[in-house]
Amino acid sequence: MLVGRARHQAGALSAELRKQGALVIEIPFIEIRKPRSFNPLDSSLRNLHTYDWLILTSVNGVEAMWERMSRLGLSLDGNRERHYSQRDRLRVAAIGPATKNAIEQRGTRVDVVPREYVAESVVRSLKSRVRGKRVLLVRARIARDVIPQELRRAGAHVDVVEAYETVVPRASRTRLQQVMKNPRRRPHVVTFTSSSTVKNFVELLGARKSSKSRAAQLHGVQAASIGPVTSATLRNLRLPVQIAAKEFTIPGLVSAILGALARQN
Repeated sequence: MLVGRARHQAGALSAELRKQGALVIEIPFIEIRKPRSFNPLDSSLRNLHTYDWLILTSVNGVEAMWERMSRLGLSLDGNRERHYSQRDRLRVAAIGPATKNAIEQRGTRVDVVPREYVAESVVRSLKSRVRGKRVLLVRARIARDVIPQELRRAGAHVDVVEAYETVVPRASRTRLQQVMKNPRRRPHVVTFTSSSTVKNFVELLGARKSSKSRAAQLHGVQAASIGPVTSATLRNLRLPVQIAAKEFTIPGLVSAILGALARQN
């Protein structure tokens, strides 16, 4: 198994796979970096009392936001107590259970987690509740614009601020190419946990030129996708999706991999 999550996040997925007897290779397809400027984020955090909703779409966003609040001497719950009544307090939406857990570990209650852990489901959960409301979306520098676009159409005033950015880890290029060329180490399954991991994998592999070259390089290797957006990115790059999680979480991805391999044996 080849796990391509960012280095500090690979542990949970790798550990679950190893528990099931898998031989795991970790080569990060993405690297998390600080934004080029913290000014927009800092300004929004200092003015949290002016927002009705805060939306967080990843654990990386949670970690980056709370680290910044700590540096600024701010407290989300202190902001709530100081500026809001219980009825009108700042409400928090998380895209999925991992993001929810990361927020709650920092002592903040999460009000909304959509049934499906994708941007479209966040919109469905909130669009009837945000007309005339101010919404702060904290996310990566490059991300899909489904949430801000659709919530604005629903009548919300949405501010989008960058808390971090994902880049291609150049140090992974040689390792990945060597592993894929080595018959003894070549993985049976490659895991993809976001669209960024897919795009960066293709770039690191040097397989951008044609769909035929990509298919040849990945012959006999199965792609395991965490969810529909990631699967769509794989297919857009002419890569087949052999394994797709039904629940869009790390445990859901592990379950899908184990189920697929059991059916093949």
